[in-house]
Amino acid sequence: MPYVTVVDKDGEPFVETSPKGRYGRYPELLGVGAAKKVYRAFDQEDGIEVAWNQVRLGMFEGDEKMLKRTFNEVKLLREMSDENILECYNFWVDKEHNTLNFITEVCTSGSLRDYRKKHRNVSMIAMKRWLRQILRGVEYLHTHEPCVIHRDLNCSNVFINGNVGQVKIGDFGLSAAVDKSHKARSVIGTPEFMAPELFEEDYTEMVDIYSFGLCVLELVTSEIPYSECDTMLKVYKKVSSGLGPQAMTKVKDTEVKDFIEKCIAKPRARPSASELLKDPFFEGLDDED
Repeated sequence: MPYVTVVDKDGEPFVETSPKGRYGRYPELLGVGAAKKVYRAFDQEDGIEVAWNQVRLGMFEGDEKMLKRTFNEVKLLREMSDENILECYNFWVDKEHNTLNFITEVCTSGSLRDYRKKHRNVSMIAMKRWLRQILRGVEYLHTHEPCVIHRDLNCSNVFINGNVGQVKIGDFGLSAAVDKSHKARSVIGTPEFMAPELFEEDYTEMVDIYSFGLCVLELVTSEIPYSECDTMLKVYKKVSSGLGPQAMTKVKDTEVKDFIEKCIAKPRARPSASELLKDPFFEGLDDED
């Protein structure tokens, strides 16, 4: 029974509970997207904190594509199981309030972008550990049957449990499952992280490798790529003409620079996630990390 307050004189009250009463939502927001709000919640059966994702379906009235995309995120999440992919536990539609609700695991330290901003002094070894985990998640998506292209990979859609350094890819609202050709055509994503061929509406999963390369750049420089551009049109012009982000000039470590350049090379020259995981860039990291 949604939108009821569970009163407990010693406990924190829920502002909403799931239809069967297992999950309770608190008022505290963990994140806000264009169409989705993510709240802190509690799984009373397992006794763990979770994230309650709530999408107001009224926002998509008359927009069947966006509605389909929203349900696509939940469907994809429910199908996937990997330690570097955010897990979805349950979902339901609240017809009375016209919302889609889905419960995912919660990462205690929020997005990797916010975590990096909070902690300015991070060693390259620590960043390589995070990056390797992102790549493992990307490898899982790209070798999934069918292949899944995330299409919006960036540090705000990667989450971290800072106490153990565990990283997970989330926010699959713009993802696409593709057939054996691995071709997709919709222009979609965060412009600063979008591969040039994505704008041309003819691309494969290699767009995620490009975006991953710019995640490396953001972590190393603490700067969002193309932040020198003050409009999305300027970003598009630079990306589509093959001009790299200005932040590349701030990367002094040649090993790091070479690795980023491999990722953002022309589509056919980009290594796969599996190939990148074997790159000398990750040598020296323990397998347990």
